[in-house]
Amino acid sequence: MSDSKFIRIAEVIERKIEKGEYSPSSKLPTHRALAEELGTTPATVAKAYKLLIEKGFLESFIGRGTFVRASTTLDQAIQSPDEETNFNFSILQPCLERNVPALKNAYRQSAELLTAAVIGYTEYSGHETHRAAGVKWAKKYGLEGANSSNMLLTNGAQHALSLLVDTLTKPGDTILVERLTYPGILAIVNMSDRQVIGVDLDEHGLCPEALATAIEQHQPSMVITVPSHQNPTGISMPESRKKQIAQVINDKRVWLVEDDIYCFLDDDPIAPIANFAPDYTFHISALSKAISPAMRCGYLKAPDSQITVLNANIRTNIWLASPINFIAATLLIESGEAFRLADQQREIANERQKMVREIFTSLDFTASGYHIWLPLPDHWQPDRFAMEAKNRNVIVTSGSYFCANNGSTPHVRLSLMSIGNEARLRDGLNQLQQLLDSDINSFFPY
Repeated sequence: MSDSKFIRIAEVIERKIEKGEYSPSSKLPTHRALAEELGTTPATVAKAYKLLIEKGFLESFIGRGTFVRASTTLDQAIQSPDEETNFNFSILQPCLERNVPALKNAYRQSAELLTAAVIGYTEYSGHETHRAAGVKWAKKYGLEGANSSNMLLTNGAQHALSLLVDTLTKPGDTILVERLTYPGILAIVNMSDRQVIGVDLDEHGLCPEALATAIEQHQPSMVITVPSHQNPTGISMPESRKKQIAQVINDKRVWLVEDDIYCFLDDDPIAPIANFAPDYTFHISALSKAISPAMRCGYLKAPDSQITVLNANIRTNIWLASPINFIAATLLIESGEAFRLADQQREIANERQKMVREIFTSLDFTASGYHIWLPLPDHWQPDRFAMEAKNRNVIVTSGSYFCANNGSTPHVRLSLMSIGNEARLRDGLNQLQQLLDSDINSFFPY
């Protein structure tokens, strides 16, 4: 009975955190105080706290006590793949096995192009030919107005996001994001001591009316949005919605960061928001999702007014993104191989979406690109489901990691691409379907 009791206590605390009764960074009662309140023992409370620490809800400090964790933990939301021991549905990346031959060839060719000039320091954000390749990549997917002067090179999209938060905002500032958003964005904002406010979404993405109201109410320094195959909801903004968001940004004159790294997954290019609000929008694209996250090749198109300050920040912190990676990236882009690889990954994703629909026939879910946003049956809570899935060596990401306003959502996110072998993918999905249909009390008896 004691085992089930500490789990029940942990669930009560989880619900209080999700409802905001225990706010981020707040101190929880001592083991003894909570034990007296609940009619149990301090040892049982200690086990409940330990479980919640392992799940990332709490953190404990010797001499200070136990607190509600204030920020999203990326290493819990997104775990490194290990196909030898588990089915990892937590990380969004391409089917890398398909891209290895092209990458090997590109890096072999890169070695022949290494010169003293290429591998030395350079002014601005990398070499002009590499920035021009970034323009070509982004233009293919709808971006207008980019050139080798306003396109900057970054160590991937995550670096671009961090760079913009660091350059354009200061500690204590408010940043608006979608109410459900990528945990990497929340991690950057929380770690940099900025305040994050989530804005409502609808079936077309970020709501323009809600955005305008939030800007008036909170006076943010920045807005961040993921417009295409949004992580986690899978929503892609139509051009009409992007124009509405651009109008709000132009009217309110606030910086917008458009994290557009999934744009290559659209069947036909959809013009980005940056096309309609170029004076206030920073457009991010990258090769991590189409080709390889290890390349660390990000492309940041910025308003002309901010080029100097961004270049200064890049030089101060990293000096420049590695030209060696951008040599390979440029070869892939200029040869057209990068676009072929992106098309291939889109086709694989579409086939895997069909597989998911064949398996999860009883659920109405959002499926887009590399992932699905899966609603759970009423008897499952997302963190609980993720924990029991992990007990079966199946790694999924609980919806709680995507909530900007410390709320809750009855979903889990499943990546469909990080498991390279399709038979293993189907096996893992079938295990999840069995878990969805199972009786939760068989795992957590009362």
